[in-house]
Amino acid sequence: MTDAPFPDRFFHSDMTSASRRLLVVGLALLALGIAAIVFPVASTLVATLMIGWMLLFFGCIALLGSFAVYGAGPFFGALLVALLAIAAGVFMLMNPTAAAAGITVATAILFVIQGAFEIAFALEVRRLRGWVSLLVSGILSVCVAVLIAAAWPDISRVLLGVLFGINFISTSVAYIIVSHELKELS
Repeated sequence: MTDAPFPDRFFHSDMTSASRRLLVVGLALLALGIAAIVFPVASTLVATLMIGWMLLFFGCIALLGSFAVYGAGPFFGALLVALLAIAAGVFMLMNPTAAAAGITVATAILFVIQGAFEIAFALEVRRLRGWVSLLVSGILSVCVAVLIAAAWPDISRVLLGVLFGINFISTSVAYIIVSHELKELS
C-alpha cells in the first residue's frame, strides 16, 4: 500500500494510464496545427464547409426525428430547430466567406471556454512540473479569443486558420509535456 490518500492514488492511476493517450493527442494536434498555419485560407474554408455540412446533416436527421413526436407538444419546437439547422447549413455551404465571419465569433467563444478548461486542468495537476505549460496554453487561448474579437470581421478569411493552428500547437505542446511528466510518475 501507499501512504497517499485515496483521491491522490485514484488520480495518479487514472492520469498515468492516460499519459500515452495524451501524447498521441498532442502529436496529432501538432500536425493539425502546422497544417492550419501553412494553409490558413484552406483551413478557414475547410472549417466553414465542415460545419455547414454538419448542420445540414443534423437538420435533416432532426427533421425526421421531429415527426416522431408529431402530435405532441415539442413537435413545433423540434421542427423549428431542424429547419433552422438546415437553413444555416445551406447558407454556410453557399456563402462560406460570410459564414467564416460567424464562425470567427463562435471560435472566440470556443477559445474562451477551452482556455478556462485548460487553466482549471493546470491548477488540478499543479503538482507536476509541466503544469505551467497547460496554464500558458489556457492563457493563450483566452488571448487568441480577445485578438479575434478585436480584429473581427476583417480577419475572418485568413486569420481563423492561423488561430486554429496556434491554438492546436499550444495545446499539443502542453499535452506532450504533461504526458512526459505523467510517464515519469509511473
